[in-house]
Amino acid sequence: MQGKFKTLLISVLLASAAFCVGGANAQPVAAPAAGNAAATPDNALLLTVFLKHDQSRPLGELNAQLARQGFYKAFPPPGIEVVSWYVTMGIGQVITLRLPASRLREVNRVLEDTAWGSYRTEFYPSYDYKAVALAEHNKAQQAPAGQ
Repeated sequence: MQGKFKTLLISVLLASAAFCVGGANAQPVAAPAAGNAAATPDNALLLTVFLKHDQSRPLGELNAQLARQGFYKAFPPPGIEVVSWYVTMGIGQVITLRLPASRLREVNRVLEDTAWGSYRTEFYPSYDYKAVALAEHNKAQQAPAGQ
């Protein structure tokens, strides 16, 4: 059973990748130069990307399109941290990246050029609030009852 699941997962990943590579609808503007800025605590943002599969087309066709468009060669751009990358059944791929805000356009263009046609994309920028929330939690735990 594990072998079948692994094969299915690889097929879905490849199909998803093929789906994202299509660039026929990409904007005719020159791609931004590849950046080299690194994410630091004061400039980083998290970007959750939903790559929604085109369920009207077979997986092999989607994977072939992703390959033609160079999705896995271009995404993620060098120096962009992949925090997580999941296949979510019924949705497609859900990827969370950590990057400097100055490189947001670059990531967007790579996806437009390599993922469109196989996937519909959705983007959700956010920031890391964990340290602030934990500090507030710890402060609340230390406060006298009723405060």
